[in-house]
Amino acid sequence: MRLSTRLLLALLLLGSSLVSPSSISAHFLFVRIANHAEAGRAVEVFFSERAAAGDPKYMDRIDNTQLWLQSEPGKFQPLKVQVARDRLRSLLPSQQAVGVVGTCTYGVLSRDVAFLLQHFPKAINGDPEKLNQLQPLDKIPLEITATIKDGAIQLVALADGKPMPEALFTTVDDDLLNDEIQADKSGVASWSPAEPGHYSVYVGRQVERSGSYKGEKYEQIRQFATLSFHWPLVRTSGDEDAIELFENAIKARAQWADFPGFRATISGTVDGRVFDGTVTVASDGSMELATDEPTVEDWIEDRLGSIVLHRMPQDPQGDRPILHFADRDMSHPMGRLLTFVGGSFASSYRVRDNQILVVNRNIGRQNFTITVLDNLKNADNRFLPGSYVVRYWDATSGQLVRSETVQQRWQRVGKIDLPTAVTVSTASQTGLQVRSIQLSKHELLASP
Repeated sequence: MRLSTRLLLALLLLGSSLVSPSSISAHFLFVRIANHAEAGRAVEVFFSERAAAGDPKYMDRIDNTQLWLQSEPGKFQPLKVQVARDRLRSLLPSQQAVGVVGTCTYGVLSRDVAFLLQHFPKAINGDPEKLNQLQPLDKIPLEITATIKDGAIQLVALADGKPMPEALFTTVDDDLLNDEIQADKSGVASWSPAEPGHYSVYVGRQVERSGSYKGEKYEQIRQFATLSFHWPLVRTSGDEDAIELFENAIKARAQWADFPGFRATISGTVDGRVFDGTVTVASDGSMELATDEPTVEDWIEDRLGSIVLHRMPQDPQGDRPILHFADRDMSHPMGRLLTFVGGSFASSYRVRDNQILVVNRNIGRQNFTITVLDNLKNADNRFLPGSYVVRYWDATSGQLVRSETVQQRWQRVGKIDLPTAVTVSTASQTGLQVRSIQLSKHELLASP
């Protein structure tokens, strides 16, 4: 950790540092807009020394935080703030350029004098041209505005709506390294981050005004504004390591090479309806299904169609995927988050041990996450799906809609791994449903 002497002095004078004999750290209220991941895209609020992880013991001080979303210039939408163990959290639209600004009254503290501490966190994310059109929120007494131009970000600290001449901005990255930037006499400071990453900027001021808050008197008000963002704001290129990680996981999956097609007898139960029938899958993946219970065939076709789609070989001439690492979290138990550059489904993945263990996507009104519980290895030492969970959330409210647990089993026929059983347990507000398909008497249509 590196903190400048000037920074420490300024923090001590302003009263925002939390100092103990074993550590020196400055806590501010930071907002961080995350990439689309589990349960969707979220904005998180941390009271910490950086915009990455919060401190649970201060949650009762910041749970009064209010947040507003701005995706169209001048139109502010209040966000529903949820309290988690070490952070506050709100759901955001998956693919819009957005700004989020907030206000929090931390409370009355006493250093040299009793003062009221207020925080005004902010974050931006998305297309710079659209972000440059966003407006400050007039009810915020201290706000950092940003204009992105020619590879730099111009910062202005607005105090009661007016630029603060020669304001001193301090930058913080995820390694807690910082720089100081002095605004000019018109209040404008220009800064170009040295390398890609997540950054925060903060500025403070002192207002000589007395009053009381929750029965506690104060003689001053000390205010801090923060601004957080990913740099660059839009990624147009991938990370080679991320691309290779994803490609290796795809190669490690079991696929139907030289697939001739197969037929099998099927049976099972769907919503209390027991069925029997046959299925034929052609070499191109097309399917013919015949059962004695037509009302369940749509569900069967959907389930078997998904299995066939994921086992069919990919076009070796297809475009190479372009992905980049979405964060620096190397310790996540399911693997580091990878995000596709572009695309229409806000897709992201977690990969570990040559396995895609998490898939996150937005499908219009819903976000869903597939979490792999276990994979099976075939005779070729490649992975077949064993069991996984699919969770669906409402993309607007963030409410969990339903959860599906899927179990699959396989049988080797010649050189092809064919499905023998699929069981789907679905939990929702209407209860628990268990549906199943069994496949037997497999027969390849021709020798592979």
